[in-house]
Amino acid sequence: MIIENIKEVYEDIFASYDKPSLEEHIKKFIELDVYLPYNATFFCITNTQDLSFEFVSKNIEACIGINKHVLEEKGMRHLWSFMHPDDIDKWLQALDGLMKFTLAEIPEEDRSLMSYTWNYRLKNHEGKYVNVIQNTTPLKFDETNKPIIGLAHYTVLDSEISLEVCASAKRLNANNEYETVYFNTYSRKLLSEGISNRERDIIRLLVLNKTSKEIANSLSISPNTVDTHRRNILKKLKISSTGELIGMLKMNQNLI
Repeated sequence: MIIENIKEVYEDIFASYDKPSLEEHIKKFIELDVYLPYNATFFCITNTQDLSFEFVSKNIEACIGINKHVLEEKGMRHLWSFMHPDDIDKWLQALDGLMKFTLAEIPEEDRSLMSYTWNYRLKNHEGKYVNVIQNTTPLKFDETNKPIIGLAHYTVLDSEISLEVCASAKRLNANNEYETVYFNTYSRKLLSEGISNRERDIIRLLVLNKTSKEIANSLSISPNTVDTHRRNILKKLKISSTGELIGMLKMNQNLI
């Protein structure tokens, strides 16, 4: 779906919640498609106060075989009933970590600029557990400034891809670029040790074919600093070139 169509679909949401910056979040969701071996995504508006879905895009049925109307009627618990038993505890730890980090580290005025990512496995209509990567952007907060309503973007990946549960938080900066401010993993992963949040952002932008100068402008750092990070990344991962790094990450989308 192109950006213009998404703006049309969510025009009422933008108006209802008065969050014009959401358009920038949506553009960033589109950029995520570059990581994916195929396009299998759907959107929901989530309400964590009553564990309901205020909106479910019709593409969910094509992605995992759940009827949108059934999900809107039965809510989040129905979706969670399809989750792999081995992922439940890790998923709960991921959500708890993200919430504690947000309340402790993110100023109230910045919380509408946040985007959160985590993953788990769901059983589809064929009885196979597929990988789901969920990106959620807060739309509305309760009286204690906890996010309660969010725009959630789900990406479904093949069941043969092996992913470990992890969680990250990114903040949209003044240049409308996401910067990683939190990352945690719940088992050992390729990029879990030694790679800083700044290096994760540079890796993500390299995969989007950005030059050092473009990355520097997006992250408000110098091109020389970007090049230093690039050399350090290759050294830490024991690979010889940026091309090798990009190829590796396009096959392991959840690493960043």
